Amino acid sequence: MARSWDAVLWGPRDFVDRLARSSPARLAVTAFAGIIAIFVALLSMPVATTSGQRAPFVDAVFTAVSAVSVTGLTTVPTGEYWSTWGHVVILLGIQIGGLGVMTLASVLGLAVSRHIGLTQKLLAASETKTARLGEVGSLIRTVVIASVTIETALALVLFPRFAMIEDDLGSAAWHSVFYSVSAFNNAGFVPTPDGLIPHYGDWWVLLPIIVGVFLGSLGFPVIMTLAAVWRTRKRWRRLNLHSRLTLVTSGGLVGLGALAIGAFEWNNPDTLGAQDGASRVLSALFAGVMPRSGGFATLDVGEMREATWLMTDALMFVGGGSASTAGGIKVTTLAVLVLAIIAEARGDRDVDVWGRRIPRSTLRLAVAVSFVGATIVLVSCLVLLELTDWTLDVVLFEVLSAFGTCGLSTGVTADLPDAGKYVISALMFVGRTGTMTVAAALALRERRRVIRYPEERPIIG
Repeated sequence: MARSWDAVLWGPRDFVDRLARSSPARLAVTAFAGIIAIFVALLSMPVATTSGQRAPFVDAVFTAVSAVSVTGLTTVPTGEYWSTWGHVVILLGIQIGGLGVMTLASVLGLAVSRHIGLTQKLLAASETKTARLGEVGSLIRTVVIASVTIETALALVLFPRFAMIEDDLGSAAWHSVFYSVSAFNNAGFVPTPDGLIPHYGDWWVLLPIIVGVFLGSLGFPVIMTLAAVWRTRKRWRRLNLHSRLTLVTSGGLVGLGALAIGAFEWNNPDTLGAQDGASRVLSALFAGVMPRSGGFATLDVGEMREATWLMTDALMFVGGGSASTAGGIKVTTLAVLVLAIIAEARGDRDVDVWGRRIPRSTLRLAVAVSFVGATIVLVSCLVLLELTDWTLDVVLFEVLSAFGTCGLSTGVTADLPDAGKYVISALMFVGRTGTMTVAAALALRERRRVIRYPEERPIIG
């Protein structure tokens, strides 16, 4: 007897619902991998390349993962290798990856049914790191509104300048849209062979991209909070703790990065040393913001000094804000660890900041995220050192750029062996979905302890 469509779909639908309730993170990772598979298929089409030939599978996988994970690392030159269709596919992948697969799914559900069900809320809560399900609906609206508004504003600002530079208005409009989407989503993809290097001293082009990358790295919960504060004209002290930590830590890291990179490269004839004073300041600021996960470059990263590489490594490992388009361990993780060290040095029992006490569970999570991230970086470096003949400084830079979904490169990504390309692809995937999300997705069960053992402290240090 033929079964109805409802009966046919009931099994998969019931499985998805149960998986969403039991492990939203696992379903989120699975869906994210499914989206990447779709883009691999799209980029494997002959029409996606300028030569009209099918791209090698490893390059299609690498580019699809890089686009959806909003990283920007490439094994082939984006502006020359991929056709207009390929560029559209990459841009669509960037937009979907930036919004978040689960957030986009919730938006589609909202548009169809005019409401968000429990399953969609659980999925979106996992993607956007929102603790209370009641906030998911407003956060999703903020995600879409903020993305469209900021990207449109950036494109409108960039268009007049590109119209002066480009030969036709169509190219100017396309490049304006591409750079605005790539900047806000911290993707780092460029549609032209030379990227932004020819614009190293152009404030009109680079400053909007700096603003877009920084806003995208803050995270949608922070943007939602800032929007609410702006509407109600509340003061800084009305911001929640997460927003304060994100803004202060992000601003501090940008300032530190710009000053350090400027100091290290100021007299380097292959980077800042070849520019005039105003261009040096702009390039240093640009280079300080990009490790937030932006990935654009106006300087030849391969010609930078090793001290600059090391500073950039540290910034890329931290990344941007939680629930943002950036990767890394996130700035709030760093802030909590620093605050815990300060509290321990002072002999304080609790970790306090701005009149709020940070729970011990949050501190444990920060330690776990940092340790898991460092372990992933360590193992990846060991694997790539065995697969290539590169030195540790080069390998570490590429690994951290992938893990932090940053996209900066010393110029050796295209020379990776196929096995190395798959390693970097996996790193980009983990960096976008989050170390703890992947860990939760792979966990088969959750341990609940009924008995607590007596406390005993080992000697530390």
